[in-house]
Amino acid sequence: MRKTLFLATALLTIIACRKEHDAVDRDYTSAVDDNLAENFFNDALKQADLAASDNGLRDALDGCIDSIAIDTTVMPHTLYIDFGTVNCTGSDGRQRRGALLVTFTGPYRAVGTEITITPIDYHVNDYFIQGTKTVTNMGPNSDGDIYFTVQVDGTVTAPDGSWTAEHHATRTRTWIAGEDTATPWDDVYLITGSGNGVNRHGLAYTLQITTALRIEIGCPYIVSGKLEITPSGLPTRYVDFGSGSCDASVSVTVNGTTYYFG
Repeated sequence: MRKTLFLATALLTIIACRKEHDAVDRDYTSAVDDNLAENFFNDALKQADLAASDNGLRDALDGCIDSIAIDTTVMPHTLYIDFGTVNCTGSDGRQRRGALLVTFTGPYRAVGTEITITPIDYHVNDYFIQGTKTVTNMGPNSDGDIYFTVQVDGTVTAPDGSWTAEHHATRTRTWIAGEDTATPWDDVYLITGSGNGVNRHGLAYTLQITTALRIEIGCPYIVSGKLEITPSGLPTRYVDFGSGSCDASVSVTVNGTTYYFG
């Protein structure tokens, strides 16, 4: 009888462990957390670009911006974009509060210009965004397209404060359309590079973009591209942002099974 009970208990333990292991193997939290951070830090640069042009402040500003202050008498120059202390829904449907501090050494289009964006008590859809994003203009590439190096080091904290995910990215941002017009809305960029982070459960991961991510300033989401995320000790997750539609849909394939979120 004791032997039977021991075998039954052992079998149940093995099954439970297997289920737990399978659940971890299929988990795509790292992809979700990295996608959140990628979108929020891309959006921060977009807000800076929409607020200012090479010649000063733009005429058309989002109604959610309480105030903008620009100082070009100091070096680096500063741009302070204040969204206020209460959530306001912008024209893109996102709620923002807090501020963005932007420092820059010259015009966005000038070779060598370095731009650093630092969120100040900044929230998007109640997610708390912290860290820095630094963008450096490297001039034209061999195809004649202006490209930028990008370094992001930051965190995203859940609206209820229950978790924080860490995000680090080293990117190349190539300006492939819209460079010859004054409006930012037709600007299109291709993003390549790698990164790493720690997801909300404390699991470290590495990341590699395998098909350039396409960013369109007129869309709040990544519209296409592919990347691979490998959590520590787990199989690689394959992330696909689709073929060009402006939507929040993203697919993640883990161990042959595809999941969708957005």
